[in-house]
Amino acid sequence: MADNDTFLEKLNGLLNRFEEVSTFITDPEVIADQKRFVKLTKEYHDLECIVKARQEYILVYKGIDEAKEILKNEVDPEMKEYAREELLNYQKRLPEIEEEIKLLLIPGDPQDDKNAIMEIRGGTGGNEAAIFAGDLFRMYSKYCENKGWKVEITSYTEGTSGGYKEIIFSVSGNKVYGTLKYESGVHRVQRIPATETQGRVHTSAATVAVLPEAEEFDIELNENDIRTDIFCASGHGGQSVNTTYSAIRLVHIPTGITVQCQDEKSQIKNKAKAMVELRSRIYNMEYQKYLDEISGKRKTMVSTGDRSAKIRTYNFPQGRITDHRINYTIYNLSAFMSGDIQDCIDHLIIAENAERLKESEL
Repeated sequence: MADNDTFLEKLNGLLNRFEEVSTFITDPEVIADQKRFVKLTKEYHDLECIVKARQEYILVYKGIDEAKEILKNEVDPEMKEYAREELLNYQKRLPEIEEEIKLLLIPGDPQDDKNAIMEIRGGTGGNEAAIFAGDLFRMYSKYCENKGWKVEITSYTEGTSGGYKEIIFSVSGNKVYGTLKYESGVHRVQRIPATETQGRVHTSAATVAVLPEAEEFDIELNENDIRTDIFCASGHGGQSVNTTYSAIRLVHIPTGITVQCQDEKSQIKNKAKAMVELRSRIYNMEYQKYLDEISGKRKTMVSTGDRSAKIRTYNFPQGRITDHRINYTIYNLSAFMSGDIQDCIDHLIIAENAERLKESEL
């Protein structure tokens, strides 16, 4: 149990900061400075959660004192019984609210509120790996649909027997990156491929990369540093494919980063999507250093910077999924592949939060 005075002192200091930030975000000068305004609005929402938890923490402490007072002085047996129950409830809630506040006090990943850009590539296993990459894309699409998030494909290369050799798409919604970042890494599948005549189980893999989507004020791009190539889109997509010069390739000359978008019929829309991805990939080079620092400290390697790490195995013959980072195993593979992945993500968040708490106490 936390030392009440020290804990409250810390929370009171944050209450003062919350009031200060509340004033700042109504100041026209601050509103005009978009970068500062966004940063302060984010701080305001984070502090608002702490302030609400602080109010509950004070109420719980007050409730304990009042219940003890009733038990000490009251003669009415019904009142005493009621106070006894209340005391038990408050005493149970106290360590819970303390843990919640401790977590809120640890600075989270500043990128968690951002949208995400996801990239799925078929790895070892040829055609079967591409089919599995397609299965993963459907899994994430259904998960995002259930969350009310918007999925937009930027570019893709189809596999010869179905699926995708690679597919890149953006996901927008509430706290997208903070939820999906745990999916970065190598996903391994064990199953009998449709092309296998002997009925043998094969092992294939696909890699998933999740990047926080950079906003315009996160990174300034100089137009002179970008080479733009325009070409005909290829693949399925109706009459405009192979006839209209609508596909865009952007090359960032200083870093050599290349992105392309051919999903939209309009060249302008494709360029806008490609610019978002390019900005995010450049921004991600710096962000990667932060991820590497975290993974160097934490044992669970949950939000790891190592995207070559094997994170999960999907075993079709046994209907089993195993997440190797937290020894999480379940036997509901068909539901999982249909987008029912929240329970696994929740376990990963719990594991990361435990590491964050441990780290803050060192």
